[in-house]
Amino acid sequence: MARAFAKISFTPSVVSLQKQHGSDKAYSKFLLPDVLSGDRLSEAEASFIMERDSFYQASASQDGWPYVQYRGGPTGFLKIINSQTLAYADFRGNRQYISAGNISENDRVSLILVDYPNQRRLKIWGRAKLVTLADDPDLIASLHDETYRAKPERAVIIKVEAFDWNCPQHIHPRYTLEQLEPQITEMQTQIHALQEDNRALKAKLNSKSPTP
Repeated sequence: MARAFAKISFTPSVVSLQKQHGSDKAYSKFLLPDVLSGDRLSEAEASFIMERDSFYQASASQDGWPYVQYRGGPTGFLKIINSQTLAYADFRGNRQYISAGNISENDRVSLILVDYPNQRRLKIWGRAKLVTLADDPDLIASLHDETYRAKPERAVIIKVEAFDWNCPQHIHPRYTLEQLEPQITEMQTQIHALQEDNRALKAKLNSKSPTP
């Protein structure tokens, strides 16, 4: 755990509950000045982010209501601009524009990225900025994979304020069809071989059956 995460997350009400439940001493050390800041992504975080094809993004309305949205795209669609900046092409969806509207009023966002097969997750806090297609078409073109069938409307640029790796507890492993394809192919090959053996045995038995 890094200091930037603790400074953002451990508000007075959070610390009060930590004291109430006896966990404050375990966490207060992360607010000390000699603790790693944790506001710059290392190669470990960058590699993890580039391997993801989805994430969850939270924003808040002007009334304070939180909103969480699933974001999906081709693997690596959340780009690493530098150690403190992420960006992605925001595709046209149901045209409700809830996340975009929230960000236009309150730039604070949180992301959760999950590697389900390996039970790993990364949480990121940041400040988001919207860039429209009209404002910077070259930027959006650089973020968009033209082979992916979606229409980008804007770019979302996120300045990383903090991040934290979460524990694997309660992350249920899930696998994509692409991840399971080698095992499925092997099973299909084995099934096909068994079916051929079965047909050969039946033919052999039929050839030995007495003629009535």
